[in-house]
Amino acid sequence: MYRRGSNMSDLSFITDVEMAQDEVGIELAPMHPTHTAIPRQQLMTKTKVFAGPMSESVPTSISSFAHRRPRADSTTSFTYYDDDRDSEEGVEEEAIAEEYGDIADYDQYAEELDDLEAGRAPSLLRRKSSGYSRRSIEAPLLRRHSASSADSAERWRGGRISQKVYILTEDLTIVVAGFKTSTIGFAIYMVLCTITVGLAWLLFRWLPRWRVAMTGRPVPLRDCDWVVIENQWGEFAVQYVNQRTYGRSISTVFGDLEKVPYGDYDEDSDPVISQLHSLDYRYIRFCYHPLKDKFILTNTWKDPAWTDRDYRELVFGRNMIDIEEKSVGQLLVDEAFHPFYVFQIASLILWSLDEYYYYAACIFVISIVSITTTLVETKATMKRLREVSRFECDVRVLRNGFWRHVESGELVPGDVYEVTDPSLSQIPCDSLLLSGDCIVNESMLTGESVPVSKIPVTNESLEMLNLSASSMLPEVARHLLFCGTKIIRARRPHDDGDDEAAALAMAVRTGFNTTKGALVRSMLFPKPSGFKFYRDSFRYISVMGGIAMVGFVASFINFIHFGLAWHLIVVRALDLITIVVPPALPATLTIGTNFALSRLKQKQIFCISPQRVNVGGKLDVICFDKTGTLTEEGLDVLGVRVVQRPTNGFSDILTDAIEVLPGASYERDPTVNYSVHKAILYTMATCHSLRVIDDELLGDPLDVKMFNFTGWSFEEGEHKSGTGDEDQDHNLSPSVARPPPGREYDIDHRADNANRKPVELGVIKTFEFVSQLRRASVIVRQFGSRNVQVYVKGAPECMKGICRPESFPTDYEDLLAYYTQKGFRVIACAAKTSEKSWVKVQKMKREEAESNLDFMGFIIFENKLKASTTPVIEELERANIRKVMCTGDNILTAISVARECGLINKTAHCFVPHFVEGDSRTALAKLSWESVDDHVFKLDENTLKPLPPPPESDASLPYDISNLRNYSIAVSGDVFRWIIDFASEKVLREMLVRGQVFARMSPDEKHELVEKLQSIDYCCGFCGDGANDCGALKAADVGISLSEAEASVAAPFTSRVFDISCVPQVIKEGRAALVTSFSCFKYMSLYSAIQFTSVSFLYASASNLGDFQFLFIDLLLILPIAIFMGWSGAYPQLSRKRPTASLVSRKVLTPLLGQIFICVVIQAVGFEYVQKQPWYQPPIVDKDHSNSLNSQNTTLFLVSCFQYILSAVVLSVGKPFRQPMSQNLPFVITMLLTLAITFYLLFDPAHWLFKLMELTYLSPVFKVFILALGIGNFVLAFLSERFLLPRMAMWVGWIKIRVNPKWKKKRKAYKEIAEGMRI
Repeated sequence: MYRRGSNMSDLSFITDVEMAQDEVGIELAPMHPTHTAIPRQQLMTKTKVFAGPMSESVPTSISSFAHRRPRADSTTSFTYYDDDRDSEEGVEEEAIAEEYGDIADYDQYAEELDDLEAGRAPSLLRRKSSGYSRRSIEAPLLRRHSASSADSAERWRGGRISQKVYILTEDLTIVVAGFKTSTIGFAIYMVLCTITVGLAWLLFRWLPRWRVAMTGRPVPLRDCDWVVIENQWGEFAVQYVNQRTYGRSISTVFGDLEKVPYGDYDEDSDPVISQLHSLDYRYIRFCYHPLKDKFILTNTWKDPAWTDRDYRELVFGRNMIDIEEKSVGQLLVDEAFHPFYVFQIASLILWSLDEYYYYAACIFVISIVSITTTLVETKATMKRLREVSRFECDVRVLRNGFWRHVESGELVPGDVYEVTDPSLSQIPCDSLLLSGDCIVNESMLTGESVPVSKIPVTNESLEMLNLSASSMLPEVARHLLFCGTKIIRARRPHDDGDDEAAALAMAVRTGFNTTKGALVRSMLFPKPSGFKFYRDSFRYISVMGGIAMVGFVASFINFIHFGLAWHLIVVRALDLITIVVPPALPATLTIGTNFALSRLKQKQIFCISPQRVNVGGKLDVICFDKTGTLTEEGLDVLGVRVVQRPTNGFSDILTDAIEVLPGASYERDPTVNYSVHKAILYTMATCHSLRVIDDELLGDPLDVKMFNFTGWSFEEGEHKSGTGDEDQDHNLSPSVARPPPGREYDIDHRADNANRKPVELGVIKTFEFVSQLRRASVIVRQFGSRNVQVYVKGAPECMKGICRPESFPTDYEDLLAYYTQKGFRVIACAAKTSEKSWVKVQKMKREEAESNLDFMGFIIFENKLKASTTPVIEELERANIRKVMCTGDNILTAISVARECGLINKTAHCFVPHFVEGDSRTALAKLSWESVDDHVFKLDENTLKPLPPPPESDASLPYDISNLRNYSIAVSGDVFRWIIDFASEKVLREMLVRGQVFARMSPDEKHELVEKLQSIDYCCGFCGDGANDCGALKAADVGISLSEAEASVAAPFTSRVFDISCVPQVIKEGRAALVTSFSCFKYMSLYSAIQFTSVSFLYASASNLGDFQFLFIDLLLILPIAIFMGWSGAYPQLSRKRPTASLVSRKVLTPLLGQIFICVVIQAVGFEYVQKQPWYQPPIVDKDHSNSLNSQNTTLFLVSCFQYILSAVVLSVGKPFRQPMSQNLPFVITMLLTLAITFYLLFDPAHWLFKLMELTYLSPVFKVFILALGIGNFVLAFLSERFLLPRMAMWVGWIKIRVNPKWKKKRKAYKEIAEGMRI
């Protein structure tokens, strides 16, 4: 039994089951086990012991995917996949055995080879798992074979007809089902399309599942010509399977296979694939694996022996991020055959038949303009996106032992190319740097424009490389050149033996498999936001359609009674249905969002996912990164506190480099041992990751400030290309740090020594900063010295494990607490001397270098709050929006900053948990929750409520900390990890509700925090600088990245103003857009109801509205009013009240139905009263034509005009979410203009207009009566909307609960938890 580590593994898209691997046969990339997978008992005798799951490269947040919150509208039941087997006993172990277990017995192996993708994680690793898959509600159209052993051989030979796949990098679950076209079914389909003159084609276009059911024949995946792919959001796609002649072995596509001892299925363990079957879904390529009998993701490549370029291009495709652009014809068909426009076409035909030629012509022109505008915008957007994504250049690549120039599109994984080529300005694909060094700008990916240094890959890093993981480990990322990142500087390795050496990189991911490809995919296929507004709006339209059908039937019977011509009966009755769906509806549904996007853009806030704007109006909690978000990016060095030997205490704060190490002997205190001072200054001068570009130091801002404090100069060294056992950090000419003039010489050398030499510190080996270790170190040799020094700087917490205990001053913890509680950033320094030779230093491991050190002191950084931070936090507090800090900094520093900006109550206790037994990896560890201000005050470990302090305790506390009721919790990353993994669900949920500060959090833990908050029904926002917050920004419902880029992979929103003032802006505009969408929809619904009422009354006497009356209402009244209703900006202050987010809630429907009722009553009064007038002109029944010239028509037309105009005033919501209507100048002008025209039509229209609008005589008194009806309608509607109808909505809710208590609205989980924790 044997598994080779250099495989292109198929584990890439499934992580619900951890990957297990044998300890033998690893060639290129062995992974270090962290857990133990437990196979099924019955497999134990035939399975070698697993080395453990491969989870190091999989982020923590991903490893807990099984208990993520399912997003709204996520479909966990699939039409083409039978989930019944999910509940079978032992499915987890089957899944392990199938994908990753090395099963000795082939028969058993074949029996277990069913769908891994349906499996959930083993219970040992997923304690909090809430079952992800549910039994399908509908009967699936397709069922897989059962898992019985009887049919296992059939499945092995290609019997599987569907599979479920979880694509980790996209966080997407899909089902793939295989089909061939059924000859009989296709023939029936063609006949139906022909005899219905294309109507059947249209119907099947809208209902693709019906078409698949008719024309498709389910077949095994290996035999299919096309597949149906359905994702968890219910999105549906049909993809054709590409079949190309291949003639190579399986291992050239999927890596080496498992060696199966009883290989009775094939004499050759690596059979030849004659035909390569592949499919591309959302630009992700899958290839069919004939032995595993399923499609497998081909997004990774790790096979050093594979050299044939042509076959690799067959598997991976060209290195092009080339978005398929639809032709104008295709776009036209897609747009014109949208259900709405088909409805419009049918309506146009209907209106033409009814002789409404002018109206039909105008709507036709509007539809053409609308379709053309959409086409132009779509083409422009796609062109812009293609320009951003498509990149081509010439690359100098090594092919068959010779260097040649090729187009970047021809690169395939495994190609070695030159990075130092002057024509190369961008990285053409994801690549591993093999030699030389490179500095790149990764702002497109991270949002952070700080240059990033890349160094050649090492064997250790190569072992950790997992190209299928959703994010790269920091140890690996420093060797990876990501596609699309700009090259600031590339340098060849300077080796005396080779003047022609070049910086080389090897392509590992190409095209859409690259990080840039993932960014483009996220723009093309954004996740559904779970916002139900549009779905609810069409539900409401379907209800109105039902009412129209009732009207259709009633009108039909009524017209037969009048004896009208049949064609007129049908046309008139159908006309009622067209009134329900107004022409301007699609535009008005999105108008609020479009205006909000425009206003945000003016405020330098850009959005690549417009549907997230409305979601911004629903936010309950905002998580903030600290450094660079709440506080200034650049930290100023306040000073240094150095350890004094031999007293082992701290010096006073030294605020200048000359105070740290005075140059002149007379300036030095003879009682002080300056060797420690020298070590800490040398640490500051050498222990950093700075690079010199155009005589400017670039790198981490903290490193820049620290180095500038020393006043030294820095000369960057040249890297040598290491081979064999040599480490690639071995420098031919190391980077050198030199002191400023006047302090050139070592203080230990006497001034009269003629042989003394200036100080030059050469950095001969660097261990980069690693977030897990929280430290960086360098090995330095002073010019002329035999010894080397190791200098380390890092988080104070990590020093205890690497320094000698006796080197710590007794007041270490007290001084650290003093500075961190005051909000200062503290970096600890340590050093040691070694007598190792150059060669031994190069082979020195990090663990050896960073051990038995002497602690040297603290560097204190001052981290100031940004000017806008406190006002924004206070604004969010007034709006009752919860704020959470999520940072990688020290917990006490984080608490101090949180108190300073008002994120947590300054006078309330803040409790911090720490381990009293065990640690974060100990299941039975014990936590103590103590107040950071006085350890006497504690929380109950089960309820997280404050315990009464002991009677003997002193109640007087610093900072006036007296408030226990509004206490908060601050949690460090290791405790957070333990609570997630081992604590009870109750404690986890209470910690999430009360936790205000989360410190020492890794990027993956930030991501997981967001998902955990979402799991208790929070609508969660995240605001960060994008540098290490990408996961959290993407996981949040609304992610806002503070970045210079207009669009980055980091977040849906990007703010170019680098402070958190963008957060309330996004919330305000989100609320305004949400309220605008509801107002516009209610207005359009009311408009439909008013017109439907008018026409229904007129139909009672075989009359109707006139052609120009319809035109006047729809074009001159409704269109401008609906557009300018949404023009109102956001209200400048955030309200504690939140807008409703559900269209079908009683708060929305009750007022709407009330308004409809008022309009119907007013029209009924006018309709009845006009018939009692002496001058009343009754309608004349014409069996072949419409008759509009009658008093009923004129009365209802004029009354309804007032209703259309004044209803907009009633429904135009202002405070507290939008600016008052009076500030919306275009809307006010529209109101005044339309009212003036209506007054003119009512009282004194010109004769030509009187005839054009088909009006009839009305007496002056009756005209005043119509005006009174319009004003009365407005007053009644306005008062009802403000006072009566909201109360009626409350009564409806109360009655509903009384009738059936189960109908009571379920409260959000976090509110119930907070209620239970209230003191």
